[in-house]
Amino acid sequence: MFRVVGNNISGVGVLDKAVLILTACVDGASLAELVEHTGLPRATAHRLAQALEAHRMLVRDPRGRWHPGPRLGELSNATPDVLLTAAEPVLAVLRDQTGESAQLYRRRADERVCVAASERSSGLRDTVPIGSVLPMSAGSAAQILLAWEPAEAVLPLLPRCKFTGRTLAEVRRRGWAQSVAEREAGVASVSAPVRDRTGRVIAAISVSGPIERFGRRPGERHAMAVIRAGQRLSGL
Repeated sequence: MFRVVGNNISGVGVLDKAVLILTACVDGASLAELVEHTGLPRATAHRLAQALEAHRMLVRDPRGRWHPGPRLGELSNATPDVLLTAAEPVLAVLRDQTGESAQLYRRRADERVCVAASERSSGLRDTVPIGSVLPMSAGSAAQILLAWEPAEAVLPLLPRCKFTGRTLAEVRRRGWAQSVAEREAGVASVSAPVRDRTGRVIAAISVSGPIERFGRRPGERHAMAVIRAGQRLSGL
């Protein structure tokens, strides 16, 4: 039996059980699945799920499956984003070290969103405004955001991608990605992963600019600076 059991147990029984319920509902769960995933008695799982639903921390779909509720998002939005707060100075340093525009991307389903950026002050540059939505099918940041995903999550996307599974394997091996005119003609980029405390890739940090400055092997010039920037943002 698979159970959602974490290493961090507070000792407050009802709280620990409620967290188990919330964790089990991330992708949706019926009452039977809650019992299976948490190991809790059926009556306990049902009572806690109903209580969390009353507080809008869970909601039920038409099939009766519980999902994360709106209150969780409201609480999350009220909390400063630690990664974005830390990213601003790190991106500025990366921009100054490389002389190129720097960006931070997060994945959103089959897209990636630029959530922070630091632009060159002059000269040719690749401007990616904060909030820009770009495809997961091209670009070094997309490669980073897919390279460490499980195969079953990546394979359906690959037919639409301008890179291959072999490319992603190489990204995993060396720890960084590069692209040359992959997303946009005349533009090159280099990206590295940003990881959470468990080691999961949660974002991609990048530099991008014109090919005439980056060359056809931009990773040779900028990979180490981008990797170090990603490491500074990891584990927050």
